[in-house]
Amino acid sequence: MAYVKTLFDRNFLEYASYVIKDRAIPDLEDGLKPVQRRILHSLFEMDDGKYHKVANVVGHCMKYHPHGDASIGSALVVLANKDLFLDRQGNFGNIFTGDDASAARYIECRATGLAKDLLFNPKLTEMVDSYDGRNREPVAFPAKIPVVLAIGADGIAVGMSTKILPHNTLEVLEAEKACLAGKSFQIFPDFPTAGLVDVSEYKDGNGKVLVRAKLDVSDPKRIVIRELPYGSTTESLIASVETAAKAGRVKIQAISDFTTENVEIEIKLARGVYSDETVDALFAFTECEQSISVNLLVIRDGMPAVMTVTEVIRHHAGQLVDILTRELELERKELQDRLHQRTLERIFIEERIYKKIEEMRTAETVTASVIEGFKPFAKEVGPRGVSAEDVERLLKIPIRRISLYDINKARAEMKEIEARLKQIALHLKDITGYALGFLDGIIAKIKANEELGYGKRKTKVGRFEKTAVKEVAAKDLVLRYDGSSGYLGTSIPNGETVCELSGFDRVLVLKKSGNWTVIDAPDKVFIDKGMWWCGLADKELLAKTVFTVLYKDTATGFPCIKRCSIEGWIMNKEYSLLPEGGELLHIDARDKFAFTVHYVPKPRLKVAKEAFKAQDYLVKGSKSGGVRLAPKEMSRIEVK
Repeated sequence: MAYVKTLFDRNFLEYASYVIKDRAIPDLEDGLKPVQRRILHSLFEMDDGKYHKVANVVGHCMKYHPHGDASIGSALVVLANKDLFLDRQGNFGNIFTGDDASAARYIECRATGLAKDLLFNPKLTEMVDSYDGRNREPVAFPAKIPVVLAIGADGIAVGMSTKILPHNTLEVLEAEKACLAGKSFQIFPDFPTAGLVDVSEYKDGNGKVLVRAKLDVSDPKRIVIRELPYGSTTESLIASVETAAKAGRVKIQAISDFTTENVEIEIKLARGVYSDETVDALFAFTECEQSISVNLLVIRDGMPAVMTVTEVIRHHAGQLVDILTRELELERKELQDRLHQRTLERIFIEERIYKKIEEMRTAETVTASVIEGFKPFAKEVGPRGVSAEDVERLLKIPIRRISLYDINKARAEMKEIEARLKQIALHLKDITGYALGFLDGIIAKIKANEELGYGKRKTKVGRFEKTAVKEVAAKDLVLRYDGSSGYLGTSIPNGETVCELSGFDRVLVLKKSGNWTVIDAPDKVFIDKGMWWCGLADKELLAKTVFTVLYKDTATGFPCIKRCSIEGWIMNKEYSLLPEGGELLHIDARDKFAFTVHYVPKPRLKVAKEAFKAQDYLVKGSKSGGVRLAPKEMSRIEVK
């Protein structure tokens, strides 16, 4: 049994770790989940400037992704609809209507120039074996911007989940620039479906946002939805409106969907109903308004970590400087190697060092002869000198190239290399300024191609309060109490009218026994044949309502009074206003009233009755005890 438990625990931990790190949660370094990274890696490998059938991309990606073609295809469509790294052609579905993409054999895609600029650098990318060991795939791309903020992410793993909202790419880049320059910055979500967003509780990526549809109410008899809230489609939003209409929450005559490239849902209102009266109901009862909780969870250094938007921007600002430094140093090394080779070639050909090998008979003497021939030019060759590998490369130069050697062209090429090396030295000296210039270049490319969809902000940031359902709901129900039967409810045809309410209201019932409870507005429920009070369970209203309890102390027979207000409760739980050891005589909800206490006749009793005013006594909590009115045994009470 212990063995089975150990085996289960180990396997479960391995499974949980795999789901968290290799499937559901994006990596901080490049902002991608493994399947997205493998799709882009496949596109980079296949890149020839032309579009590729998505079916071919999926097939190529299966060399790296062990979970089948369906997961690759759906992930590719989602990534393509982000309009950032994939250039698409064909029907990739509609983010507004929720329509599916065409079959993979009918649609095409390729990596965008932006993807290559920001992600692709095979010389700096760490590679590992694929799942079957036959190929190599990237651990993470060296991303130069916080991709996880630009495209967003959501995923559910074992014991944790992530919900990262997409942000405007230009604003992300500007924030990265501000961070590099040591300035303050702040960015907010931007959604492809546009709409409106309230970010007052965004909490830097770990709070919540309130999103709304954009409504056109210029016509008093119809409402047109022009933009969708994030997370909704025209189909789901129309369904929510129809559900609300059937429940009587909103009164409409018809709803029509004219969405094509832009959202246009027309809601015709019922007779006698106007648009300004219906807007709040749409926000309260339909998907026109939604609250989205966010949780910025990423894989950082191989471990899941909750971060803020600010921390992600700062991390990537540092990562950008590091990547650009490594790129420049790599380019400098390659240029230095190239300059060294060109220098050796020039001297080898110009000074006819190759002539000295004609008399040599062995490979060793040939190599030694060439090295010896370069000694007079040691100053030009530099400290690296001439190695055996250099000689081998020089000896492979074809005769045709020697005969056609252009000295001026070679010297011009070497000058270009030297000029570039000086530029690299300057960039490395001011790497922050170089990073800012790089970001400016990316921003210029995006602004020059705003038709690609990731330029201008789409979602308007504003401030609005969440529409309370109870406040908007029409009070079209009548609550009645039938004292003869003891039933209370909205479906009782006869009886005393208690109040008008909506289906979302709650009711406080004060029973004959002095017990009280709060319940949902009942259709029909038995209370008792006798009820002291019933009304809406509104905390503000009840805090102002004073309940006066008149009772007799059963031990002494003395009259007592308790005045209190009700401030809190648990639904459907019974409480008592009557103090322990008391016999209830009367409960009243009036602020002011008078009553008379009659005492039991006894010898020496001079006063047989006494008048009191309820308002003369202090109001306390509902759990407090009462106050004795007089040290005399009472017989009855008379309330005016």
